[in-house]
Amino acid sequence: MYFPVSGWFTAFVLTLAVEAPIVAFLLRRAEPDLLRLGVLIVFANLATHLVVWYVITQLFLVGTPGYTLVAETWATAAEAVFYGATIRGLSARRAIAVAVAANAASFLAGRVIGGLWPELFR
Repeated sequence: MYFPVSGWFTAFVLTLAVEAPIVAFLLRRAEPDLLRLGVLIVFANLATHLVVWYVITQLFLVGTPGYTLVAETWATAAEAVFYGATIRGLSARRAIAVAVAANAASFLAGRVIGGLWPELFR
């Protein structure tokens, strides 16, 4: 199984639709400038999503436990580092918690939606 190029944008929009409100809510006090926070959320997800979709799929068989572990660990860790580096005063613990919450939600949403509507990502 592989991820076709044509499905990337749909998956990216779904990821943002799930993760952006979670991250914005959890970081609204740490970064009160909502425009800046929105841009940071998009950039963090753009960087990690492209790697998951186009790099990790070349290294691991999609759908296997190894792929899932590496892809989700990468996305969560990279987003936590990004938020920690770009939001002044944000603790590493808080950055990790936010990234874990957002990525867990988008992972579950992707599984549910992909199961109900498999052709969406093809």
